[in-house]
Amino acid sequence: MHPHLLRQLRAIVGDAGLVVGRAGRTAYECDGFTFERHVPDLVVLPKDTAQCAAVMERLFAAGVTVVPRGAGTGLTGGATPGEDAVVLGTARMNRVLELDAENRFVRVETGVVNDDVTRAAARHGLFYAPDPSSQKACTIGGNVANDSGGPHCFKYGNTKRHVLGLVVVTATGEVLDLSAPELDPVGLDLVGLFTGSEGLFGLATEATLRLERAPEAIETLLAIFQSLDAACDSVSDAIAARLEPSALEIIDKLTIEAVEASVLAAGYPKDAEAVLLIEIDGSEPEVAAMSADLEAIVRRRGAIEVRRARDAAERARLWAGRKHSFGAMGRLAPDLYVADVVVPRSKLRELVMRSTAICHERGLRVANVFHAGDGNLHPNISFDRRDADLVRRVLEAGDEIMKLCVDAGGSLSGEHGIGLEKREQMCLAFNDDDLEAMARVRAAWDPSSRLNPGKSIPVRRCLEVGEPPLAP
Repeated sequence: MHPHLLRQLRAIVGDAGLVVGRAGRTAYECDGFTFERHVPDLVVLPKDTAQCAAVMERLFAAGVTVVPRGAGTGLTGGATPGEDAVVLGTARMNRVLELDAENRFVRVETGVVNDDVTRAAARHGLFYAPDPSSQKACTIGGNVANDSGGPHCFKYGNTKRHVLGLVVVTATGEVLDLSAPELDPVGLDLVGLFTGSEGLFGLATEATLRLERAPEAIETLLAIFQSLDAACDSVSDAIAARLEPSALEIIDKLTIEAVEASVLAAGYPKDAEAVLLIEIDGSEPEVAAMSADLEAIVRRRGAIEVRRARDAAERARLWAGRKHSFGAMGRLAPDLYVADVVVPRSKLRELVMRSTAICHERGLRVANVFHAGDGNLHPNISFDRRDADLVRRVLEAGDEIMKLCVDAGGSLSGEHGIGLEKREQMCLAFNDDDLEAMARVRAAWDPSSRLNPGKSIPVRRCLEVGEPPLAP
């Protein structure tokens, strides 16, 4: 980092806003996708939109590559810096700016933790619906970048559905205020376009989010099976019956064993092959009727027991086991590869079994815990990255699972994004015209391709258009 540029940045954010020493910068070398790591040249942590814009302007003028970063909980390498990159993080932009209970929205800086939004809203009888498993750590900015999901997004939809407005700093340091929500806006939906753009278009510094009313009633069921197939078929049956609980989550035997052996023990039966965690919310009559319908479905599919959470504490314990299951996998191996693919829900059983077989054929240990209602699979492959051959087999299995799901009519990602992990696999799902259109949209936001280069869009010529290919 050139000393003159460093002095300019220090004048903007102060000493507290710079991470200069190698030990501190090493903490930013990757996100939850640990296969690729690069220590950034510098980490800059502005406190607000004005500081972020000033920093971006200086970095653009100096020709520096910028990688936006939230909490670093992403699982596809979206926040992993490349060579000669500066990480621009939102950790110090963590204020709740406004909460309007009457109109049911909250305005926050994007470094605010997801769970803190719901905690702030709960005092007004409201909640924020998108709830990633990492919600106690992940930030709203990262959720916006990846259009993150979560168990309750089956009913309520992913992040995009809940973002009403944004304040965005572009690659050149321009501030775009897209934060004034309008009913049926005319023109380009820039907020919708930006949500899910994985840091390629700019850095969101503020977000206006829709809040939901707390439901009148909530029922949480745990259906216990001696067959993973039967649990998957129960979900397909529920979808076919057009039932819409707020969450349908499957947890298999290996995951149960890891969770129950940890401090996160939730009371899942260790002898079960799988459990189906169901939550229903709404009015009292609606919840009662749907609960009865879903219990009938799972019993027809062979559930040996259906438990009901007796109170809020038991409900919280059942969900804590599900949401912290990735952490419990540390009991199986030091590293974890979490795939994120989506399949047609009518083919749920078939594709869970086939993806598991892909792993077993390569001698890999895989656990399945996933958003079954969305068809969003998460095969979790435990491994040790110190073993080069094991890493090769893990990545090979991931490639095969992605191809399997796309060929079956599914998609590459339900909530984690593309990042580094699935960049080249984009060619499985999109043709040259599609990829060229994506590259042109990206170039409209950032013609210099300085923001998060090398992510999401494959490095290839998409079309022979008589000009150099657009940089990814």
